[in-house]
Amino acid sequence: MSNQAKKDQTQELIKETAKNLFFVKGKFDATTQEIADEAGVNRTLINYYFRSRDNLIQIIFDEAQRVEQEKSKIIQNADLPFKVKISKFVEGSLSTSLQYPYLETYIVSQINKGNCNQRDIEEDVLETLYKDIEKEMELGNIEKMAPVQFILNMVSLLVFPSAIRPLFMENLMISDEEYDKIISERKEIIINMLFKN
Repeated sequence: MSNQAKKDQTQELIKETAKNLFFVKGKFDATTQEIADEAGVNRTLINYYFRSRDNLIQIIFDEAQRVEQEKSKIIQNADLPFKVKISKFVEGSLSTSLQYPYLETYIVSQINKGNCNQRDIEEDVLETLYKDIEKEMELGNIEKMAPVQFILNMVSLLVFPSAIRPLFMENLMISDEEYDKIISERKEIIINMLFKN
């Protein structure tokens, strides 16, 4: 293996370890030393590859944002019936939630710290989405409400279970595996709550 390949491999290992600590284990305040220990590397390598913990965190955050934007593109770009688009979005969101249970919580914590003000969706795309929702309401497929309420309902049904995962697991005495099974079963529940038929 060349020196460059080793460097790339170590850099990727550090990044993946940080993602695992932040998004899978929910350890948002993991120190440089904790990341290094978990990756099995010397702490100085984090500064060597990423210049600082903050820079590493920014890279991780940017990647998290890209994951979220990819999910939104399902609704924005797919030429499918509305319910199918929403089903695919829900399925993608639940899949991401199983892979990275604390991703949305991490993104919200970073937004609250002022580290992100990027929009996931453009104004014209949002207007189209609202019109699609209103059309579905007129057809009787969705309860009548302000379109923004439909979006809030959908996002709440998707994100809230992950955001409160530790609390639910502790209070309901549920293991990680059991909680993952609960999350994986939510697609039909969510779709049935959002759509009348």
